[in-house]
Amino acid sequence: MLDSANYTPRLKAAYKDTIRAAMKEEFGYKNDMQIPRLEKIVLNIGCGAEAVRDSKKAKSAVEDLTLIAGQKALTTRAKKSIAGFRVREDMPLGAKVTLRGDRMYEFLDRLITIAMPRIRDFRGVSGKSFDGRGNYAMGLKEHLVFPEINFDKIDENWGMDIVIATTAQTDAEAKSLLKAFNMPFNS
Repeated sequence: MLDSANYTPRLKAAYKDTIRAAMKEEFGYKNDMQIPRLEKIVLNIGCGAEAVRDSKKAKSAVEDLTLIAGQKALTTRAKKSIAGFRVREDMPLGAKVTLRGDRMYEFLDRLITIAMPRIRDFRGVSGKSFDGRGNYAMGLKEHLVFPEINFDKIDENWGMDIVIATTAQTDAEAKSLLKAFNMPFNS
């Protein structure tokens, strides 16, 4: 068991030791508080039509996302009833979790070094998926790329959304920050 009082995630240490100084030099920040940093990572699994047919699917998605994130996932529920989709208000439809602090850095490290290399025909992530305010969004077609998920016990293959929120003001700053964390951009 790691001593949590003295343990610092690898990417957090790299950010403090080298990335902050490189970012300050690259963009010419006058104040250390201007240097972009990771704020949070939000993970989301939407079950869609499967959850409408079988309510256990949403529960399965929550369990899988909890394993991946290392933190209890919340069940996402329908806000409105939509008769055409057979969705009733407050029906469970998926799972989400927000990671901050050490867990956020640990997840990003596992995503970049373990999960992404396991994706079939992987050629990098899009460098255009920024929102204009320094946040990056990406999707995975299957959650099985994470080693926490036992392939034999999976009843459904979920896609998942990953949003990385930064304090960067522009997309160029955010892209530079994520490149410093070795995010494999294809452009």
